[in-house]
Amino acid sequence: MILRDSTSLFSRVFTMSQLFRLLLQYTLLMLFGSGAYAGIANTKHNLSVTGTGNIKASTEQEICIFCHTPHNAKPQSPLWNRASSGSVYTPYNSTTIFSSPGQPTGASMLCLSCHDGTIALGSVLSRSSDIVMNNNVTTMPQGNTLIGTDLSDDHPVSFDYTSGLASQRGELVNPDTLTGAVKIDKTGQMQCTSCHDPHNDSNGKFLVIKNTASALCQTCHIKDFWKETAHSTSSKTWNGSAPDPWPNSNVNNVAGNACDNCHKPHNAGSQQRILNHSVEEDNCIPCHNGNVANFNIAIEFNKFSNHPITDSSNVHDAGESAVVNSRHVECVDCHNPHAANGSNPLNGVRGIDQSGSEVTNITRTEQLCYRCHGDSTGKPAARTTRQIEQTNVRMEFDTANPSYHPIAGVGKNPNVPSLIPPLTTGSTITCLDCHNNDSGPGAGGSGPNGPHGSNYEPLLERQYLTQDPTSESPSAYALCYKCHDRNSILSNQSFSRHSLHIQGKGMGGGGMYRLSTPCNVCHDPHGVSASQGNSINNSKLINFDTSVVSPSSSGRLYFESTGTFSGKCYLSCHGKNHNPKSYPGGMGGGGGGGM
Repeated sequence: MILRDSTSLFSRVFTMSQLFRLLLQYTLLMLFGSGAYAGIANTKHNLSVTGTGNIKASTEQEICIFCHTPHNAKPQSPLWNRASSGSVYTPYNSTTIFSSPGQPTGASMLCLSCHDGTIALGSVLSRSSDIVMNNNVTTMPQGNTLIGTDLSDDHPVSFDYTSGLASQRGELVNPDTLTGAVKIDKTGQMQCTSCHDPHNDSNGKFLVIKNTASALCQTCHIKDFWKETAHSTSSKTWNGSAPDPWPNSNVNNVAGNACDNCHKPHNAGSQQRILNHSVEEDNCIPCHNGNVANFNIAIEFNKFSNHPITDSSNVHDAGESAVVNSRHVECVDCHNPHAANGSNPLNGVRGIDQSGSEVTNITRTEQLCYRCHGDSTGKPAARTTRQIEQTNVRMEFDTANPSYHPIAGVGKNPNVPSLIPPLTTGSTITCLDCHNNDSGPGAGGSGPNGPHGSNYEPLLERQYLTQDPTSESPSAYALCYKCHDRNSILSNQSFSRHSLHIQGKGMGGGGMYRLSTPCNVCHDPHGVSASQGNSINNSKLINFDTSVVSPSSSGRLYFESTGTFSGKCYLSCHGKNHNPKSYPGGMGGGGGGGM
């Protein structure tokens, strides 16, 4: 058909195709403005033959036709030119979600008509046959732009984003304040178009605003402690050694990637909380292997004794109780990636206090340790066969106990002459004073701080031999001698037989020989629970190793404290029967050293 303007207002001849193009362009200009049409021409959403991307039509010159038509459009705004796939989608879900995403609606359903990969890109309502695409492309090819019908690994869409949800969930902005580029749709739902503008790629990935330093994410998400964390403030860059921690980013520093350090909004490796990788520790290691962060934490887990983060996978759940009952350990059990920083790597971490109650932000190190080493079920048996066995360290450190190392409070014993200053009987220590990196600062090394791994079992900062017999030396009991002066111990300042017990006695004129006994045979390093022991028999951390010590000839096995530096032992050890063996008081005499 040929149309000619008789008044010469138009001096050219239009074909029906050209007229259609003008009508469509005019309609879209009215709907979206001139910027939308001009902007899309130079983006990958221009699927016409003039498109700049690899996916484009063989001959089709229309740009807008792949999504819009002025006539016979789908009865859904804005003049939609594509059919719905009819697919049943798997929506996002997690144990920590408060909203209820269902099947895609609104703009998200329109986006998925291409991005779910079920309908040919050239299939439009205004054409009787599909527009032919180049390179034999039909549906959306494999890659980051293919979302598929499984949306469980994508940021949730098509849910009611209300002020009530924000209040209930916490760490979300009130949607009533979203007056900028990020918007919910007219039905009050969060959609693909809340983050993406399909007509404008000036911010990259068709985002409505640039996401440098996760500015887009933070428009809705206001994570507690986020401004304090290293993940939002660190200027650390990648040193170029494989693997690349940010393969999908053009930004080469931690703060610039921010949320993207760990999360991927589409086609994530983990369905729960859209993490980059399904294996939990793999989200941490790419930066904490020495290629970005100051220390190579990853290598610490290769040591003989370690927190076994690779022994379990997909067991940890952010929604689990503070007491970990399904035995596992992952990086995020001890560290909150939204809160941790250089001065406080345990910032924002949940824990259990001394009373057994949950705390949302620990204030003491042992509160974190109690999550797994306190009331958890399924804990392994004690390493030493004790007269009184107790694997709940929360109970072992209870200040109501007859004796304990001063973790939860000041110790019971007011007379401990072996303490090395500045330690006094009024001091307290932390779990990390004993359980730590053997090459970390506490041990005089340059490695990272923390109980990630150690060559001394169980995750000890220094050597502590427990095998009977053990030859005494500064290295054999290096952990004890960190706080207790070796000279004081061997000179028997608190117990008249310390030297004899731990150094043994060689052959003398009478042909006597006595084996050396490790500290661990008599002393339980954590403490003795008040529900099992008492202040008479279990003071000074006395809790005998029954694989070495047995009852005396009278059938009795206990230590009786009779005063300062004095006591009685009823036992048999190394063939020696104490029934009882008394130790007089006074410096250089007495019974039972320890805290």
